[in-house]
Amino acid sequence: MAVVAAGLWSGASEFVRNEVLLPTVWRDHFAGLGLTFPAEPLNAAVWVVWSFVAAGVVFAVSRRFGLLATTAIAWVAAFPMMWLVTWNLAVLPLAVLPIAIPLSGLEAFGMAWLCLRLAPPNGGGGHGRVLAGRVGRG
Repeated sequence: MAVVAAGLWSGASEFVRNEVLLPTVWRDHFAGLGLTFPAEPLNAAVWVVWSFVAAGVVFAVSRRFGLLATTAIAWVAAFPMMWLVTWNLAVLPLAVLPIAIPLSGLEAFGMAWLCLRLAPPNGGGGHGRVLAGRVGRG
């Protein structure tokens, strides 16, 4: 249930960020490259898969770390890595970053919070240390 909730949160976050707040930036950038922004149903399906894979990674990380560490690890693993690759391929409009950076942090935090809240490590123990780095085994 935690991975499903985190995946839904991630998918909704990605949709709002890229299709509600930033679609013009994306489309204009792609048009400047002589390309059409990929917005077909198959592209949306790939982002849904990405969201659930990210949620699975966040869940796995949350088994060992608390909220803040899980958020930080998840954010670095998912977002800067993706931005480096898309920038290297010249398809990342840098104008999205002032909005994407804080909202992706919120997205990672939400996934981590959902995983820790809906499926606490060790069957519910460790809530008192959820903000600390490591969630121990008691």
